[in-house]
Amino acid sequence: MLPNSFGLSMDPSTVSFDEGTVLMGGSPLRLFRLSDRAKRLIAEWSAGSPVGHQPGAERLARRMVSAGAFAPHPASATLDPTAVTVVIPVRDRPEQLERLLSSLGGLACVVVDDASADASLTMEIADHHRAVFIGLSSNAGPSVARNAGFAVADTPLVAFVDSDCVPSLNWLDPLLGHFDDPLVAAVAPRIVPTPSTPPTSLSRYEAVRSSLDRGSVEGMVRPLSRIPYVPSAALIVRRDVAVEDLFDPRLRGGEDVDLVWRLVEAGWNIRYEPTSTVLHEGPSTWTGFLARRAFYGLTAAPLAQRHPDNLAPLTTSVWTAAVWFLTLIGRPMLALETLAASIIILARRLSGLVRDPVKVATQIAGVGAAKAALPAWAGLTRAWAPAFAMGVLFRRTRRGAALALLVPAISDWFENPGALDPARYAALHVADDVAYGAGVWKGCARARCLRPLLPRLAIRARVWSSESLRTQLGGGRSVNSHPQ
Repeated sequence: MLPNSFGLSMDPSTVSFDEGTVLMGGSPLRLFRLSDRAKRLIAEWSAGSPVGHQPGAERLARRMVSAGAFAPHPASATLDPTAVTVVIPVRDRPEQLERLLSSLGGLACVVVDDASADASLTMEIADHHRAVFIGLSSNAGPSVARNAGFAVADTPLVAFVDSDCVPSLNWLDPLLGHFDDPLVAAVAPRIVPTPSTPPTSLSRYEAVRSSLDRGSVEGMVRPLSRIPYVPSAALIVRRDVAVEDLFDPRLRGGEDVDLVWRLVEAGWNIRYEPTSTVLHEGPSTWTGFLARRAFYGLTAAPLAQRHPDNLAPLTTSVWTAAVWFLTLIGRPMLALETLAASIIILARRLSGLVRDPVKVATQIAGVGAAKAALPAWAGLTRAWAPAFAMGVLFRRTRRGAALALLVPAISDWFENPGALDPARYAALHVADDVAYGAGVWKGCARARCLRPLLPRLAIRARVWSSESLRTQLGGGRSVNSHPQ
């Protein structure tokens, strides 16, 4: 059950139908059919009331939060900063380490030196700040370094913070309360780029398209959702989620994504809390920036081998894919007929669950297909950007390849106008995609794995209603649908 002191707010992706008796939201997409009592409870929560002490209310809150349809808001935290040990993996960054430790004043810290050129300097800085020092004899990577720190931490919570980060003042306060929920294994703050003085084209671009920044909206973290992962550059983990290795020591990149997905598979909840922020100092040069993006791409294939159902450039239904394909090849009428057929089929399966099954089916299949089109295009372009870049070199494919690269870039610019002029933003966006895609291709060749390049099309996917709430709060039954 969710703690009764928590408040709740509806996730931005959750939609209400039938005067609040039916909710659609969460990840994977679920349909909740609510009794009058459940409807009243949700109205009270939306008005600011806490979950309350009624067992039925606590069960309903748990179901909604674990589904991702509602976001929890802890009233206060049982744990305080003394319950946290900060683990800092570092290699050859004495100035950044000094800056980070100075910003953490008073917190218990463990510094793990991953075979720096001058490990004695790292030890001296750690000793100056009364941090525990662990020195690795050879460079083993961030996973091994973090695991070494995790092993000696004896507090209920362990915060991993990279040496190129600086947490904001009181950064722990919004995070600790989430651990009053016994199902929460980890909570991540928002990681934002350190402002550049003076601002550069690269810093302006990173400010709106950083790979580490998961955005300004809180939510549940899980594969194939709005927030599919959170980075370990700053992440707080419950100590008892692992006895031995927390991060996979075989991974030198993507270890944070792997950790999050393993925790979710084990039944834990992971929360993203953007009201807590941590500054991150990224590459300051174009070569460093593109090299970092290519490195991220390299991690796709190893992750796909470990989590084959979680990583694809595009995941959608065959119905939606058919509508998009027919539209692209210039067959709009056939695309509309296909969309209409999918709506009719879905409406029949929704019959008896909602008052207006056609309206709900149109929301899921029709509006969903339209909203997902550009993100799907961007996902495919990012993975296949090297091929499109090559296509620009040839006359017969130049126009199509250029459109494939530029449409996601211009679309992103319209969402963030003012950061850069469209020409420079598009150039950086394309270079970003090509570098990442080159890393994906290289990683796929090494691992002999094509999953990160292949779209995943589902014939049917589950859209759950709250079956378990039928006996508790008058819920409905489950129904199948196709995803968007």
